[in-house]
Amino acid sequence: MKSDLDALMQTKKLDAILVIGNATHNPPMVYLTGVGHVTGATLIKKRGSEPVLFCNDMEREEAAKSGLKVIPYSTYNYDALLKEAQGDPALASAIRYKRMFSDQDVHGRVGIYGNTDLGSAFAIFAHLQKLMPEFELVGETRDNSLFMYTMETKDEAEVARIRKMGKVTTTVVGRVAEYLTSREVRKDEVLLEDGSPLTIADVKSRIDLWLAELGAENPEGTIFAIGRDAGIPHSVGTPTDLLRMGQTIVFDIYPCEAGGGYFYDFTRTWSLGYATPEAQKLYDEVKAVFDKVQENLDLNAPFKDYQRLVCEEFEKNGHKTPLNTQAPVEGYVHSLGHGVGLNVHERPWSGLTATDDNILKPGVVITSEPGLYYPEKGMGVRIEDTLWVRPDGTMEVLAEYPYDFVLKMKKWKEK
Repeated sequence: MKSDLDALMQTKKLDAILVIGNATHNPPMVYLTGVGHVTGATLIKKRGSEPVLFCNDMEREEAAKSGLKVIPYSTYNYDALLKEAQGDPALASAIRYKRMFSDQDVHGRVGIYGNTDLGSAFAIFAHLQKLMPEFELVGETRDNSLFMYTMETKDEAEVARIRKMGKVTTTVVGRVAEYLTSREVRKDEVLLEDGSPLTIADVKSRIDLWLAELGAENPEGTIFAIGRDAGIPHSVGTPTDLLRMGQTIVFDIYPCEAGGGYFYDFTRTWSLGYATPEAQKLYDEVKAVFDKVQENLDLNAPFKDYQRLVCEEFEKNGHKTPLNTQAPVEGYVHSLGHGVGLNVHERPWSGLTATDDNILKPGVVITSEPGLYYPEKGMGVRIEDTLWVRPDGTMEVLAEYPYDFVLKMKKWKEK
C-alpha cells in the first residue's frame, strides 16, 4: 500500500524516486497522482516527504487534482536551458532535472520509474549522471520493482475500484453470451443480422463498444479464440475465424478503467450448442482443478504452492505440466495466476520459481486461472476468476459469473 512506500524505499536504500511520463497508462504515475490528462509529467518524492509534481503550464489545473504540490515547468526557463546546453534538448532536460533535484534537496540514490520513450530517457539520464556524479541513478526490473512491492496489497478503496471493473467485465461477458446465443444458425455457422457468418472480429468490435459504454477500455487487447487458437493460451484469436457450433472458445477479457486505471481479469470457456465428448472431458478436468484450488487457498500461503498443486493434479490425468516438462507446448503450460491492480500482471507471482515472499497475505488481489491446451486437437480450456484476500483472511471472488461450458443456442437444434 502507499503507506508502505517510505519503508520500502528504506529497504531498497533509495533516498528519492523519480517518476516520469504521462499520468495515464503509466502505473507508477497513476498510483501516486490519481489524475488523468497530464502529459510528460515529472514526479519527485524524497523518502519521508510528500511527492512534488512538475507539469506543463497548460495542465496545471489537471495536475492540481492530484492534491500534490504542483510546480509548472515554466519555473525553469527552457530557452535558457537550451542555450546553456548549446542546442542539445537531451542535455537541456538533464540540466532541468538537476535543478529540480537541487530545489527539492534531493541527493544520494534515486530510483527511476515510469513509462516514456526509451531512447529519449537514455539520452537524458546519460547526461544527468555525468552532471551529477555524486548521485546514483537506480533502475530496477519491472516484476520486482519498488512499485510492484508497494502496489502488491490494496486498500479497500482500491479493491472497490477493481470490484467495479469486475462488474463491468461480467456485464460485457453476459452481453456477449446473450448476443451469441440469440443468433440465427445455418448448418454449424453463427450468423450476423444480414445473414453473413459471424467472425471473431465482429464479436470483438461489440466487446470494445460495450466496454466503452460502461466507462472502460482494454488497452492490452482481448482474447477471444476458437478451435485451434483456443489451444494456444495467448492467441488473441484470428479475426476472420467463424463462430461455429461445438468448438471451444476461450474468452479472456482484462479491461481497465478508462485512462489506464485498475484492471480486472476474467476467463470463461464456451462451446456453442454442444460440446464434443473430448472437449467436455477437458473442461471437466479444468473445472475440478479450479474448484480444488478455490477450496484450498489459505491465508499467507506461498502462491507457488498452488501452482504445484495444479501441476500435480493435471499430471495425475496424464497432462504435461511445467513441474516435470521443460516449456510444455500442450497440456498445462503456464502458471496458475498473478496479482492484479494498475497492472494486469503484478505481484504476487505464482510460478514454481517465484520467491517465497509471494504469499497470499491480506490485501492482495490475485487471479486463479488453470487451463489445458491442445492446439493440434483444435481445443483449449481456461477458467479464471479474480479474488481478494480480505483482511480477515477469507477469499472473495470480486465478480461472480456462471461457469456454464455449453451455451444453448436459442434458434438452433442439434441434428
